[in-house]
Amino acid sequence: MESYKLFDAEYKFACLVWDNEPVNSTELVKLSLTKLGWKKSTTYTVLRKLCERGILRNEGATVTAIVPKSEAQRYESQTVIDKAFDGSLPQFLTAFLGDKKLSAKEAAELKKIIEEATQ
Repeated sequence: MESYKLFDAEYKFACLVWDNEPVNSTELVKLSLTKLGWKKSTTYTVLRKLCERGILRNEGATVTAIVPKSEAQRYESQTVIDKAFDGSLPQFLTAFLGDKKLSAKEAAELKKIIEEATQ
């Protein structure tokens, strides 16, 4: 699962792919320039690295994701909880919410998620 670790710039680049896939590599270069301010060489370097790590695929100048966004997000969120909250989801939620109040809809959604996770 360690291969899902994406540095900030890699994550932003992967988001371009996730949001636009399948995307032509030429179009991806344009998107990277517009959204990230990257030159063509930077785009292709990061693309090559993420392909080598099995996160993205570039076949016939068409770029797609091998690892779904949800998997990368799951890895990143678990890493934060493990590192900063010693693996405690309740501690994370307490810190995350702070003085914020949840709407009834948000509370219902969270209750549903918890119920589904405990069955």
